[in-house]
Amino acid sequence: ASFAVFLSVWVYLSYDQAAAGYQFIEKYSWMPQFGISLHLGVDGISTPLVLLTGVVMFTGVIISWGIEDRPREFFAFLFLLASGVFGVFVALDLFMLFFFYEIAVFPMYLLIAIWGWVKTREYAAMKLTLYLFIGSVIALVGALAMYFESGMGTFNMLTLETANFSPEFQKIWFLPVFMGFAVLGGIWPFHNWSPDGHVAAPTAVSMFHAGVLMKLGAFAALRVGIMLLPVGAKEWSWLIFAFATVNVVYGAFIAMTQTDLKYMIGFSSVSHMGLVVLGFSTLTADGMTGAGVQMFSHGVMTALFFAATGMIYDRAHTRHIPELGGMMKPLPWVGTAFIVGGLVSMGMPGFSGFVAEFPIFMGVWQVTPWVAILAVISIVITAAYIMLAIRRTFFGEMPAAFEGHITPIKAIDKIALVLLAGLMIGLGMFPSIMVPMVATGVENVLRILGGA
Repeated sequence: ASFAVFLSVWVYLSYDQAAAGYQFIEKYSWMPQFGISLHLGVDGISTPLVLLTGVVMFTGVIISWGIEDRPREFFAFLFLLASGVFGVFVALDLFMLFFFYEIAVFPMYLLIAIWGWVKTREYAAMKLTLYLFIGSVIALVGALAMYFESGMGTFNMLTLETANFSPEFQKIWFLPVFMGFAVLGGIWPFHNWSPDGHVAAPTAVSMFHAGVLMKLGAFAALRVGIMLLPVGAKEWSWLIFAFATVNVVYGAFIAMTQTDLKYMIGFSSVSHMGLVVLGFSTLTADGMTGAGVQMFSHGVMTALFFAATGMIYDRAHTRHIPELGGMMKPLPWVGTAFIVGGLVSMGMPGFSGFVAEFPIFMGVWQVTPWVAILAVISIVITAAYIMLAIRRTFFGEMPAAFEGHITPIKAIDKIALVLLAGLMIGLGMFPSIMVPMVATGVENVLRILGGA
């Protein structure tokens, strides 16, 4: 895992922003008769996501160090999951993108059903798998339609971008492709699998699931939906826009009513991923750049939230907010990290959440100002439920039952918390380390949309 982190940081730092476009390209012909090749490369939008995957994987492994139940299989599946995720972010071949996408979904079922929370794990794992497979099969049909319609006999996405599909074809196929992938991004009304999955999964898998997997859905929806079917994207953007607005506001209200810490974070993910899809659906430079940064910021934030929650649950054996309290005294590191995550979640200036959400709202304002005003409600609601959760969990009187049971966290856990919190503060203070890079990727998308 440390090697993966090292490599993903190296790719991030050595990406040449001035040259932009796709870099680190590798291409191996695999099944030339079908035009399938192992074609890999990263651009300004996927490079931060590669870094995110490396970081979340590293911290997830550190935190799971003490796992006792069949650790070998657990880490094997976790790494298989990670390789699928890395694969989707770097694939430039449509077939390979699907191949890696399914590799990323498959281990989730086993990780949740075997190592998950006993009460709901089988139900949650099955629900998650069915939702995601049905979504990706629908998107796959759309991808095959593109392959045959283009008449180029290739799955190379860089070639397919130039295919100039007829407007009718694009209008018919955009929604199945975009929505099929967006199911994994947690888009309303297909978001229901997500909080259940988060809650049932073991800590490292929750971190991976909310932190990275949900980005796969949004990224693939952009990469295949918007970039290969730009006319369709323009035609249907209003509908995606409407769905995402519901996500943002509704997700925040539902999160506010939750009494289980993990369910609260799960619904807050639905709300925050709604912002990503909302940014993409504006089809403006501001909105899409914000969405790209939000994918990174939200990934680090939820990984931190789930890590902190896992540390509390391991010691208190409950995640029920009314049963907790006063955790700041025995677990100061966890409390501080959770508060940093909270400030990011509510978009506080100086933290990465603000850098990401502000451009998204600017983009939405350029398209339909009243929707921006409606969506801003979510920020107030988010602040409310985060503040309530922090107060009830970390402050006030600690229940007598926990006296002497809450042991301090290990040094290795502190490394993970500091790394995740540091990334969000760093990006919040110095947006220039990521925003210009994402903007280069967005320019390419806008060029494709402009040509449509």
